[in-house]
Amino acid sequence: MFTQVTKGIKISVDTSFEGTFFKNYKMHFAFGYTITIENQSKDSVQLTSRHWKVFDALSDMEVLDGEGVIGKKPVIRPGESHTYSSGCLLASPIGAMKGHYNMVNFASTEKFRVYVPTFKLSAPFALN
Repeated sequence: MFTQVTKGIKISVDTSFEGTFFKNYKMHFAFGYTITIENQSKDSVQLTSRHWKVFDALSDMEVLDGEGVIGKKPVIRPGESHTYSSGCLLASPIGAMKGHYNMVNFASTEKFRVYVPTFKLSAPFALN
C-alpha cells in the first residue's frame, strides 16, 4: 500500500493486476486501484477535480484531468473517509501513476492540492 498526507488529508492506494486482453489487435494489461481519502484535519473538505500522470513502460506518459472521482465530488468531514476503485489499461506489464486532487476547505474556502503518491502498476509475471 502507498500512502501520503497533505494538509491533514491522507491518501492510501492499493493496486491489483486484473489480467490481459486483446483490443484493436494489441495486447493490453489491466490494472485496478483502490484509493481511500481520509480526512485527518479539523475541517470538512470537498474533492472537486483530479489530475493524473500515467506512466507506461512502452508508451508516452498520459495526462488525465477530470471533475471529481468516478462521477462524484465527495464531501469528507473530519474523521471520515471516502473510498473508490478505478483502473487503467497499459500497453506494457509495468507502469505507474501519480497525481493530485484539487480540494476546497469549507471552513476557510481555501482551494488546495492533495498529492497522490506515485504507485507502481506491475503484473506479477513481469518481475523477478
